[in-house]
Amino acid sequence: QTVKLKKFLQEFEVDGELKYFSQLQQIANRAQRVIEVSLDDVEAHSEEELASFMRMNTRRYSNLLGKAIEELLPPPDGDVQEEDVLDVLLRQRMEVRDGGEGAAGEEQQDPGANIPPEIKRRFEVRIVPGGGEKAVSLRAIKASHIGQLVSIRAMVARASDVKPLARVVTYTCEECGFEAYQEVTGRSFMPLDKCRGPMCQQYNTNSKLLMQTRGSKFTKFQELKVQELPDQVPTGHIPRMMTVHLVGELTRSCGPGEEVLIAGVFLPIPYTGYKAIKAGLTADTFLEATSLTRAKQQYQDYDMTPEIAAQIEAAAQESNTYDKLAASIAPEIFGHEDVKKALLLQLVGGSNRNLADGLKIRGDLHMCLMGDPGVAKSQLLKHIAKLAPRGVYTTGKGSSGVGLTASVVKDQFSGDLMLEGGALVLADQGICAIDEFDKMEESDRTAIHEVMEQQTVSIAKAGITTSLNARTAVLAAANPMYGRYNVRRSPSENINLPQALLSRFDILFLLMDKVNATTDFNLAKHVTHVHRYSAAPQVQRDDVFDSHFLRSYVAQARTLNPFIPPELTEYIVGAYISMRCDEERTDAYFFTTPRTLLSILRLAQALARLRFSGEVAQGDVDEAMRLMYESKRSIDATADPSHTTFDPTSSIFELAKALALVSPNNTVKVADIETRAVMKGLTKAQLTACLEQYESLNVWQLEANASVVRFVDAP
Repeated sequence: QTVKLKKFLQEFEVDGELKYFSQLQQIANRAQRVIEVSLDDVEAHSEEELASFMRMNTRRYSNLLGKAIEELLPPPDGDVQEEDVLDVLLRQRMEVRDGGEGAAGEEQQDPGANIPPEIKRRFEVRIVPGGGEKAVSLRAIKASHIGQLVSIRAMVARASDVKPLARVVTYTCEECGFEAYQEVTGRSFMPLDKCRGPMCQQYNTNSKLLMQTRGSKFTKFQELKVQELPDQVPTGHIPRMMTVHLVGELTRSCGPGEEVLIAGVFLPIPYTGYKAIKAGLTADTFLEATSLTRAKQQYQDYDMTPEIAAQIEAAAQESNTYDKLAASIAPEIFGHEDVKKALLLQLVGGSNRNLADGLKIRGDLHMCLMGDPGVAKSQLLKHIAKLAPRGVYTTGKGSSGVGLTASVVKDQFSGDLMLEGGALVLADQGICAIDEFDKMEESDRTAIHEVMEQQTVSIAKAGITTSLNARTAVLAAANPMYGRYNVRRSPSENINLPQALLSRFDILFLLMDKVNATTDFNLAKHVTHVHRYSAAPQVQRDDVFDSHFLRSYVAQARTLNPFIPPELTEYIVGAYISMRCDEERTDAYFFTTPRTLLSILRLAQALARLRFSGEVAQGDVDEAMRLMYESKRSIDATADPSHTTFDPTSSIFELAKALALVSPNNTVKVADIETRAVMKGLTKAQLTACLEQYESLNVWQLEANASVVRFVDAP
């Protein structure tokens, strides 16, 4: 079999280039540390039987591949990088031999003769499955897979620290200077205590061996606990867990909370210590990983292919990209256009600001959806949690304050107390979707306050005092206090959440299930079409992007950090003051606070990112204000029965009247009215209709080519 492996390494070609033989040269030059052998390549080299043997007995063939590579390794053809421990040991022995010191013998002729091959090896060999290999769940791994190469799909529940694992231990005799080596194959070993050098054996001296840490070989080692995914667990069962060992360059390749695809060798491991007495003949199992890939990459890790980059550039030039991207979020769910736009902006987020004095201003957007049952709140939450590269979905009733923030647990290997992050910590730099937010206990809900504004989790328990990062965007869904929204009661009675928590949400939408014949007909038609064809209607399907393109677009947009130009500052300040004055007159339920101003800035920055612009435009601020007004209108319309029928014409007239009161000669510019109207979600067509209607009633007159409105009588 070694001959076949050598032949494969020497002859396998891809596009006329020797794939593996060129990598051997890189290993000889110490420019590469890992060589991955794909089973697809072995099968393509007309060695199907060999590929089957490698899949069934992976560890043995890994050792054979390592020996074959050592025999085929060419001499370095360039400058070798910095020296390692082995180079220093060999050079010192050469100096001893040339100086005539030490006993004459075989070691004097060949300084590296006694050094085991494992300590000389400067590379790692990994056998990885082919591209057509399907990943299975943890429950599908049986005893028949022992020693075989298997692929699993799971979620990382816990990851240990990276620690050194001894592979070869070097000893030096304190009497004669003889060097002894001990290869370590398991997790524990019994140190050598007696020197077996020729001088000590000749004189029968009971000299001790001293362990030389510098001369020993250690490799990086990390242990993972992976857990079954929720969609893999059968009904009525709990998720299973498995131990995964990462060695060498695979360490630190994933973190807790991430969904991963792992290929490795399924092996048994005997219990040690007190557990061995209780276990008897049984043994534990683990997976020795050979490859690990994330199922969903982080935004910063996205590799933009030229095709995707060209599609993103073409889409950015279109005028309706913002609407198409919003429609691409859960296209199977009918309606909720403004909610989907807000969810899109939450995925993009604003820019984080780190001030010179250490103060941090968050850029993540928090959003709350409150509404009647059956308006697809939970479906939107689950879709966003799947769409985000790092998304965690949890429910309020099934979560405690410790489960959301962090808990102190005892490490089963070292026995030390360690912190285990909760849902908000696992969703760091992602989105945490919390369903049934109103069902949470009040004591557990207070744990979210610090996370939403300071974006940290402070811990002071069991002698551990620290602060964990929780830079997450919170997406919450809640039902009103009485199940359905009762329009006969005030919003404060319906929304059973404290104001201190509600003010931390950047935007809040109230989704009501109102009776409307036209809307109900379109909704029923949409739902039946989705059930019949398992897809949204084709009319909308042509105008949406797939989830992969949406992730790529958002990843590209998040690389920008737009700023607010000085000329927009006064405009934003005026709009903010106008909102405060409007609420003082109307006695609204939600008060505009300084946090609202920061929310407008974050929404405007997210809109600028979607345009791939480094500067916020006035249109971005207008759209941000419109979303804020739509959010408040959904609640104010239910608070006051007189506002249930929204009249755009009267609203525009009230805006013009308010502007005329502070302007001389009872005149108002149409451009000023249009700016205020757009902020409140009104359209230009509604403005034109209002101007014509009140001109026909002789309330005002249009002058200067319909650019100025003059009231006939003082308002």
